[in-house]
Amino acid sequence: MKLNLVHLAQRPAPIRLGCFILTLLLLWLPFTFPIYLLVHDSNLVSIVTMVLLYVEFIFLLKLWGKYVYQEPHILRHYGLEISRQNGVDLLRGLAIGLISVLTLFGLQGSLGLLVWQQPHSFLLKVVLEGLIVGSGVGFAEELLFRGWLLNELQRNYSPRVALWTDGILFAGLHFIKPLEAIIHTLPQFPALVLLGLTQVWGKFWRRGRLGLPIGLHGGLVWGYYIINIGELIKYSGRVPDWVTGVNNNPLQGVMGVLFMSLLAFWMRGRTIKDG
Repeated sequence: MKLNLVHLAQRPAPIRLGCFILTLLLLWLPFTFPIYLLVHDSNLVSIVTMVLLYVEFIFLLKLWGKYVYQEPHILRHYGLEISRQNGVDLLRGLAIGLISVLTLFGLQGSLGLLVWQQPHSFLLKVVLEGLIVGSGVGFAEELLFRGWLLNELQRNYSPRVALWTDGILFAGLHFIKPLEAIIHTLPQFPALVLLGLTQVWGKFWRRGRLGLPIGLHGGLVWGYYIINIGELIKYSGRVPDWVTGVNNNPLQGVMGVLFMSLLAFWMRGRTIKDG
C-alpha cells in the first residue's frame, strides 16, 4: 500500500486531485446519507454535513501528506503554521479585508449611490457573529484552495500556471449549484477570479504562510456580513444595479470588480517588491 501511494506522488496533478476528491467523497457519503434521512431541518443538515466534510478533509490531508509525500507535517508545509509572524499576518489580513469593504461602501455612499441606515439588529452582536463566520470561511477556503490545491498544482506546473489555475478553479467551484442559480450569480465570476489571484499573491508575499490569505478572506466576509446582516445600507437607485452590484452583491457589480482589481494589483505589487 505504501509503495502504491508513493507512486501516486509521481502521477500528474489531475490524477492526484481526482484520487484525493474520490477518497474524500467515499469517506463522507456513508455518514451523510443517514443525516439526510434522519434530520429534517435543512439548515442543520447543511451545517452538520459541511462540518463533517471539512473534518474529514483535514484528516485525509494528514494521511495524504504522510503516505503520499512522506511529509508528516503537511499542514505546516501548506503554510498553516503556529507562529508569531503568521499571527501578525492573520491580523493584518483581517484589517485589510475589513477596511477594504468599508472603503468600498463608504465611497459608494459619498457618491450618493447608497444611504446609511441605523442597524436593525444589535450591532455588536452582528460584528462578533461576522468575525466568527468570516474567520471560519477564511480558514476553510484558504486551506483548501491556497493550501492543498495550490500545493498540488505547484508540484507539476510553473508558478504562473498554478496561479491562474488556482484562481479560476476557486471561482468556478463556487458555481456548483443548480443552473438557474449559476445564471443568477454568474456576474460575480470575474471578481472571484481576482480574489483567487489576490490570495495566491498574498501567500507568495508572506513566504508561503497562510495567515495573510486567511485573514484577508475572513476580513472581506466579515465586512460584508456586518453591512448586509446589520442592514446598514440602502441603495439609492441612482445608477443601474450592474454598477453597484446585482442582487445587492458588490462582487456582481462594476464597482466591486474595480475594487477587487485594485486589491489584486496592490497585492501583486507587494509580491514583486518584496519577492
